[in-house]
Amino acid sequence: MILIVGLGNPNKEYEHTRHNAGFLALDTFAKEHEFPAFKLSKKHAALVSEGILGSTKVVLAKPQTFMNNSGKAVTSLVRSSWGKLDRTKELPTFIVVHDDIDIPIGTARVSRGRGSAGHKGVESVIEALGFKDFTRMRIGIRPIAGKPEDVENFVLQKFSPTELPVLQSSIQEAVNAITGIIKGG
Repeated sequence: MILIVGLGNPNKEYEHTRHNAGFLALDTFAKEHEFPAFKLSKKHAALVSEGILGSTKVVLAKPQTFMNNSGKAVTSLVRSSWGKLDRTKELPTFIVVHDDIDIPIGTARVSRGRGSAGHKGVESVIEALGFKDFTRMRIGIRPIAGKPEDVENFVLQKFSPTELPVLQSSIQEAVNAITGIIKGG
């Protein structure tokens, strides 16, 4: 089984904001691979969709705890999926998909075992799990003009109409990479 968690903020007011790039990527992945609609799991405080890709069970989750408290939902999902993780063994495939202000819009990058780099959602996940040895799919949201001074307000703004096609290309790049990971690539 593979668990893929997209980070973002719940509620209509945050839809299509830069901080919700993780949610947008999971929506694209679910649509492309014909997963069922996301349903609220109160137990995990997350919207969840489960499907099969090839012969692998895949669980997609969008925490509904707000970005800075994502670790609460992620911990519940991880424990439900694998119980208490044994750090002496290889971890199951677990991917966190999120926005990254340090990467230019239109770009996606895969990393593993890195710190949060100041991303409060990733920081919450690392703190709640007690480890950082998991795969991260980082979707660039930095504008062409460079990193804005007021990052906290910037990430809560919606993408501009000119940014949307560029964003979609990085989301597709992320979806393709996640699909490759699942298929063993």
